[in-house]
Amino acid sequence: MIRITQLVHGKGTVSEALKHRKKPIHEVPSRLLAFAETRRPVVFWNITSRCNLACEHCYLSAGAGRKDSQELSSAEAKEFIRDLAQMGVPLLLFTGGEPLLRHDFWELAECATENGLKTALSTNGTLITKEVAMRLKDSGIEYVGVSLDGAERTHDKMRNQPGCFRKAVQALRNCMEIGLKAGIRVTLTRDNYTEIEYLLALSRELRVPRFCVYWLVPSGRGREIYNKQLKPQEMYRIFVMLYQHARAIDPEEMEILTVDAPQDGVYLLEKLKEDGSSEYENALKLLQYTGDSCSAGDRVANVDPYGNVYPCQFAQMEELKIGNIRERRFSELWNDQTNPVLTAFREKTQHLKGRCATCPYRELCGGGCRIRAFAQYGDIWAEEPLCNYQS
Repeated sequence: MIRITQLVHGKGTVSEALKHRKKPIHEVPSRLLAFAETRRPVVFWNITSRCNLACEHCYLSAGAGRKDSQELSSAEAKEFIRDLAQMGVPLLLFTGGEPLLRHDFWELAECATENGLKTALSTNGTLITKEVAMRLKDSGIEYVGVSLDGAERTHDKMRNQPGCFRKAVQALRNCMEIGLKAGIRVTLTRDNYTEIEYLLALSRELRVPRFCVYWLVPSGRGREIYNKQLKPQEMYRIFVMLYQHARAIDPEEMEILTVDAPQDGVYLLEKLKEDGSSEYENALKLLQYTGDSCSAGDRVANVDPYGNVYPCQFAQMEELKIGNIRERRFSELWNDQTNPVLTAFREKTQHLKGRCATCPYRELCGGGCRIRAFAQYGDIWAEEPLCNYQS
């Protein structure tokens, strides 16, 4: 995750990060968690594979009618939550499928809050009425990320349901009206990248404080449409546009960030240097605080609906499975220094090949997205195929 806004307006963030860097994780503001010294992971938890939409790029291949008896039971889920709380993870993010479709979602959200966990929700937004938004706030959810993938026609087509755009926009309004922090998440493909300026304008109109761009990852149904991935040069041009918007917008108004392209941190440093910005050193320092900007297997973890643990939500492959929480507690799995998958991801810069192996920025970038490398070359340590940087 590259926090473009924080990096281009980095001076204040550096001083705040320094102030909170060594504090206990529960005392660190959510916006500064990435810069904290703790190495405990943000946990992305797919609590269900059920969804009321059928989005063409869903990394979990979620869909309707998928109520599954193999999903973690309420008792297992609550035990997992208590383990995360005892471990002191900085954030638990409920995702799916559509997490609001899980029958005991409210019980799980309240259990997390009662155990002192910070929580967020990743949702398609179609079920967030005014009443649901208030209940989310009351249950302790701190942030709601709503997926919005273009203007109405484009969004409804990508998510395979007419009317879901209007519901998602209303969900954002419902959250903002009651003071529940919300943000827009957009996954860019060849079908919708020309509408990103429209989405940025809509974000400002709605006064949404966060705009998050996901680059398509070949996972789940995303593999089936990976021919719609943008070319590296096109991704770079969009990044530059986001960078320019971030420089122009008051950082208190909206934060712009990208996900699933660690090389964006390199692009940002190069743009600051090219522009003669006084924020270059601050941005470099903040990127160094986060370690590898690819946090898979270190600062990020994923647990699927069945309790399988992976380095990140896009790495749900049998060969990358760390273990299962039904067989061993998450805290034990995550702290097992003999686990070969975790060891490999935590030492990934030692295994990189191709251009990534010799890149001067490899320690900052971490070699980009390993899942894209695997999809392109059949080798998880191959060079990042979408990186446009030339040293």
